[in-house]
Amino acid sequence: MTQVQEGAWVEKAAVEVQVAPLDDRSRIDQWINLYRLPWLRPLIESRWPQLLVRILAVSGFVFTILVGLTGSLVGSHNFAIIFVWIAWWSVLKLGFIPLGGRAWCSICPIPMPGEWLQQGGLLKTTRKSLGLNLRWPKRLRGSWLQSGGFLLIGLFSAVTLTEPHITSWVLLGVFLLALGISMLFENRAFCTYLCPVGGFSAMYAQASPLEVRVLDKEVCAVHEVKTCYQACPWGLYPLGFKDNSACGLCMECLRACPNDNLAVNLRPFGADLGKQKHSSRLDMAFLALVMLGSVLVFSAVFTGPWGWLKSAAYEVGSRSWVEYASGYLGLNLVLLPGLFSLAVWIGKLFDRTASSLRQAMANQAQTLFPLGLMAWIAFTVSFAFPKLNLILAVVNDPFGWGWNWLGALNITQLNVNAGISAYIQVGLLIGGLFWSARVIQKQKAGNEANKFSSLPVMAFNLAFTCTMLWLLVG
Repeated sequence: MTQVQEGAWVEKAAVEVQVAPLDDRSRIDQWINLYRLPWLRPLIESRWPQLLVRILAVSGFVFTILVGLTGSLVGSHNFAIIFVWIAWWSVLKLGFIPLGGRAWCSICPIPMPGEWLQQGGLLKTTRKSLGLNLRWPKRLRGSWLQSGGFLLIGLFSAVTLTEPHITSWVLLGVFLLALGISMLFENRAFCTYLCPVGGFSAMYAQASPLEVRVLDKEVCAVHEVKTCYQACPWGLYPLGFKDNSACGLCMECLRACPNDNLAVNLRPFGADLGKQKHSSRLDMAFLALVMLGSVLVFSAVFTGPWGWLKSAAYEVGSRSWVEYASGYLGLNLVLLPGLFSLAVWIGKLFDRTASSLRQAMANQAQTLFPLGLMAWIAFTVSFAFPKLNLILAVVNDPFGWGWNWLGALNITQLNVNAGISAYIQVGLLIGGLFWSARVIQKQKAGNEANKFSSLPVMAFNLAFTCTMLWLLVG
């Protein structure tokens, strides 16, 4: 890295500190700083444990692509389908995101080769890095492209989730796209602006109990070099963090800080939600609505009793698929955004504040985050749990060629009681509804004048919850 580049980084970092308001949390000292635990600190400071997990993830990614292209054509007997859409999907939705926010991003195999080429090594940046290091176009920033990517997933989900070779080609295409983006643009541009899973994780990470934050802002203010900013593969400055949506938990800032001024906090769930936002950006609100619409459609297609709907979603290019795609896009692009906008507009009639409709939508979209997160977890319970037995089966015979690696051809079926599963789903969905109400309560705290303005949005959330309950448990 040249001195000019370093100077530009420092200048940009200083600007970000000035424009990004800091969190006002008087009780942060009561949270648990995991970085202070004697047994955990060495694991965070050393890059080797994370590197080994990353190499394992990349190896598994390549293996999954090969199995999808050469293994059994039957999805339920192919490692690629079961491991990606059952095992990984379940771990991501049930573990990584609700507990660790964007923790998956720290070990995701897709951007790793491009990042290693960018930094010129596996462990740390060298002067032999490759790539043009261009800035990402300003007009393409935000989560709009990630929303579009998730809509594409929804359009072709039935085929992708059942055809092993299509899953492999999709994974390979995403991998090559991420590699190409890394060679053109600086930092993790693909993860920040294009990856649908990255957008999904970024939004719901705000409900996570794990965060990286600065301990003393004054220490950062007088430190001129900004080593944490220079070390971050995302191009982030920790002092400017307002919530959990951007940080990929790679821990490079902690390793680079010479003043030991960063913490990995264990905090209450949803600590980022309920804050008044002054921005009128609607990209995150739109992403939240796309997540709601997608989980509704996925629940109807993959767990519903409508065979005609499954066939329509699967028969890509047919007239029935065009009708399915039109309905899916209409729900996500017109119906849900229209209903949510109407709910916020009606609420504005009771609101005496001077905020615009756009700003009100950006603020009240936070209520959709816990609602959507719990809906996706409930869907995962209904979709993945009944097929857990298939995971052991494909590990035993990943290509579907009659192998017996585990010596367990007669694998005992892992059955999840349907009644227990239904109770779990009901609890998750009702919990998500009450959590969204809690977020609204935090936003309206101390403002009795507009306490009724949130009722239309709560009615929207209630209607969504009832629809999910009907789709999942009848």
